[in-house]
Amino acid sequence: MNSVTVKTGSPAPDLKVSEWVQGGPVSLKDHLGKVVVVEVFQVNCPGCFVYGIPEAIDTYNKYKNNKVAVLGLATAFEDFDKNTIENLKLLLNEKKVVGETLTTLTYQSKLLNEGKLSYSIPFPVGMDMLVKEKLPIDEKRIMEFVNANVLDFDLYHEKDKEQIISRVKSYLETKPYSPFTFEEYSLRGTPSTIFIDKKGDLRETTFGSTGLMATTVEKLLSE
Repeated sequence: MNSVTVKTGSPAPDLKVSEWVQGGPVSLKDHLGKVVVVEVFQVNCPGCFVYGIPEAIDTYNKYKNNKVAVLGLATAFEDFDKNTIENLKLLLNEKKVVGETLTTLTYQSKLLNEGKLSYSIPFPVGMDMLVKEKLPIDEKRIMEFVNANVLDFDLYHEKDKEQIISRVKSYLETKPYSPFTFEEYSLRGTPSTIFIDKKGDLRETTFGSTGLMATTVEKLLSE
């Protein structure tokens, strides 16, 4: 894995994608001069389909004739048997959902017949590059993960640091893959959104459903 994580205000590195399943290939350099919104989701993530993706679609439809590019990035940091490229293709080609997404959206009566989404994703979507973890997990890899995910780690007491390192080591030992782009951008879960300004700099990442996507886009467009 890359030991460097991108910081807010720094040039946004290109998305590390194993395959552009819909649209693309896309490079962030192609969109210099535009505001770029990247909606990061997992196939097995009900909240992504109830909140994150619909908001991204609304943003795409509202600004598609403006200087805004919306991209989708499917990732996987858990449930590797369901968050697969095969299920992503099933989603994009046939609008079919699986796992917890299927269960939740069925319960909420948000699906059409045969477990199909009631909407299509209109923008390019790629699959995050998954990197196989090397065992045994070495100290360098542990600290990469800690520094990317634990804010102000150096300020913790030594005993707390040891507990965090121990938990991270156990977590990495049970995790077969790590998502490259997800970790490079220090994302905390899904749905997440990456905002990149017209100069190509990372300006903000958000986690969860904020309802403020359009507000952030308007702010970046005005600059």
